[in-house]
Amino acid sequence: MSTYLADKAANLTIEGPSAWFTYRRMGPQGGVPLVLLNRFRGTIDWWDPEFLDLLAADHDVIVFDNVGVGYTDGEPRDTLEGFARGAIEFIEALGLEQADLLGWSLGGIVAQRVAVRRPELVRRLVVAGSGPAGWVPGAPSFSDEVLGIMAKPDADLEDMLYLFYPETEAARASGLEHFDHVSTRLAAGGPAVSEAAALGMLTAAGMLLAAPFGQVKEELEAIKQPVLYANGLDDVMIPAHNSYVAVQHLDNATLVLYSGAGHAFLFQYAKAFTRQVADFLAA
Repeated sequence: MSTYLADKAANLTIEGPSAWFTYRRMGPQGGVPLVLLNRFRGTIDWWDPEFLDLLAADHDVIVFDNVGVGYTDGEPRDTLEGFARGAIEFIEALGLEQADLLGWSLGGIVAQRVAVRRPELVRRLVVAGSGPAGWVPGAPSFSDEVLGIMAKPDADLEDMLYLFYPETEAARASGLEHFDHVSTRLAAGGPAVSEAAALGMLTAAGMLLAAPFGQVKEELEAIKQPVLYANGLDDVMIPAHNSYVAVQHLDNATLVLYSGAGHAFLFQYAKAFTRQVADFLAA
């Protein structure tokens, strides 16, 4: 039986304009909540419970599924703007005047768009394993292996390890530990991301890659909130190069890179990263 408090958090629902949102809330309530935004093909079941427990030790933490994803009903979105509108709908449905956002992977790009569209809703931003909303000069292209796995409806454990962790003994051990952590929620049989929702995410990602850097730069410069950018140095999904470029165009940014880690550095270095997040949110 799981010993993580996050595994005991109940599913809650709230009605928004486009969907009944499913979410979980944990940690002490009060102050500005920390809202987490999912990765590509991720649902609330995929957040590592150890990571959530560490975050929720002294923060009001909320995880949710966006419109048409996982437990949340509605028509899946296929643009960054659509995902951002869904996140805004959820925050407003909860009646939050302001939130801190932590977005992982695709969620990090969505979080930045929310901060641009509705700056009064967002106090601080944490962008993890992610990048700006478009093409970044000098960034390496996705490898054929990465693209092939992203398109799979049934990626297996080895596929996921390849995407999220470097091919070292230590990183692989961390990856296996992460997948063991999430097994309790996954074994309960909650909904996966539908193929329609995954196709929408892929469509949005394709549009982002076509966005010119001038547009990307303008969006970054429009973000006035403090931002913590973090990444693994060996990320095969969204390279650390993108984070380095992004912070050069943000008004108030901190960049943290983790060696020997990839796309899932936030779970591999859960204790160190959650301390970094706590310090950033308290500053």
